[in-house]
Amino acid sequence: MEILITAFILGLMGSFHCMGMCGPIALSLPLRGNNFSQKITGGLIYNLGRSSVYGMMGAFFGLIGQSFNMLGFQLGISVVMGSYMILSVLLPAVLKKHFRINLEFITNPLRRAIQKLFKVRSYKGMFMIGIINGLLPCGLVYLAIAGAIGTGTTILGITFMVLFGLGTLPMMLFISWIGNVITGTIRNRMNKMIPYLVVVIGIIFILRGLTLGIPYLSPAKAKMTPSSHMNTGSPANVSEAVKHPCCQPDQNKEMQKAN
Repeated sequence: MEILITAFILGLMGSFHCMGMCGPIALSLPLRGNNFSQKITGGLIYNLGRSSVYGMMGAFFGLIGQSFNMLGFQLGISVVMGSYMILSVLLPAVLKKHFRINLEFITNPLRRAIQKLFKVRSYKGMFMIGIINGLLPCGLVYLAIAGAIGTGTTILGITFMVLFGLGTLPMMLFISWIGNVITGTIRNRMNKMIPYLVVVIGIIFILRGLTLGIPYLSPAKAKMTPSSHMNTGSPANVSEAVKHPCCQPDQNKEMQKAN
């Protein structure tokens, strides 16, 4: 439960970072109609598109985490993902240097698609803008994906990413409806808090993987018990099974021995 709460908080705090990355798109949204209710509906549909993409990401990467879980590496992957989060804060320059990937071949077509959809003043267009916006590369989303993998299950992966998306909802709606009225000073102060939050989430994942027996935070590893047992049945059933023809010697062979 604590991990899911941190997913929402990560989205909520990270939304101040989103103001710089996705704010221009939110400010330029072709909200259908001029009255407030239509603007609310348009903004909600746009953010629903973003959250839907995050949920699909959670399903995919949660499935990866579940695969590790089935192989017996779930606790280890939780430690690895938590360590990645912390390193992304402590050694950002090193990670960028060794994992730098040119994604313009992905981002450029996505941005062109958004520009075309801006001409379509419809709720469907708003939803599609939200979907494409959710696919744009974002460092904060990468951290959320690491969390989805660390959950170790598909369902928790989906929940983690959806809660992350819902955490960004208040700020993105605020920008869509009212505009970017938050000063740069406030935004910078909030952005400075994000690294500390990421480190805390990373520590939670590491503690979860270490199973130190701390209630809620790092519960002890459950005893491994078989999920199913062989049902041999009662002695009478066993006797009947032995009498089954497949267990009987071939009658022809018995007759040959008797001759």
